[in-house]
Amino acid sequence: MPNLDKAIAKKINEIRNIAEEFPGVVIVHNIPANFNKIEFMSARGRNILGISEEDLKAMGAEYHTRFFNEEDAKDYVPKMLEMVKRNDENAIYSFYQQVRRSEDYPWVWYHSSTRILLKDELDQPLLSITFAVPIDPEHHLTNKVSRLLEENNKFRLNINTFVKLTTREKEVIQKLVQGLSATEISKTLFISSDTVKTHRKNIYQKLKINSAHELFEFARVFDLV
Repeated sequence: MPNLDKAIAKKINEIRNIAEEFPGVVIVHNIPANFNKIEFMSARGRNILGISEEDLKAMGAEYHTRFFNEEDAKDYVPKMLEMVKRNDENAIYSFYQQVRRSEDYPWVWYHSSTRILLKDELDQPLLSITFAVPIDPEHHLTNKVSRLLEENNKFRLNINTFVKLTTREKEVIQKLVQGLSATEISKTLFISSDTVKTHRKNIYQKLKINSAHELFEFARVFDLV
């Protein structure tokens, strides 16, 4: 244990000496603590979050729930853990995340990249280093990333419902979002107009939606448009 503490302290000092030279935020996480322990964050990052180094180190899991959008985390955290399991110090995982100082501040998009920084004496991951760069809110990427992540969240929340739809119901959805009427769909799919209306009713019930707009959003997420 003393050897590990010395190794961590040495590596942190190396990072601390150059961290402020980078045009972004540098963060070092303790991997065995499930990324819940911050070993180091550059001054630029602490100033953005409005927190001291001592308080940051003492936060534990609250660090993630307080400053980061949990919906984003559901997507990138499992992939970070998978990267650690591979135990390849050359592997780099990049992702987008939303950060804010408190609930009184707006979310700010960051592009972050993480890799293993230090291993222990048994060659197991000990520290990770993350480099996070804010994305200009006026940049076209910000809206694109926000839309993609929103669709990803909708996909995750609705995938179980999607797989329960029949092939015919998916066909009806495709025709509905194209703006076809029940009569037009019946001619295209060679079924009665009443059958189309029954499918439409069942689809709305299964998806728990009440409007054509909601149906279009669902169809877009699952490539039915």
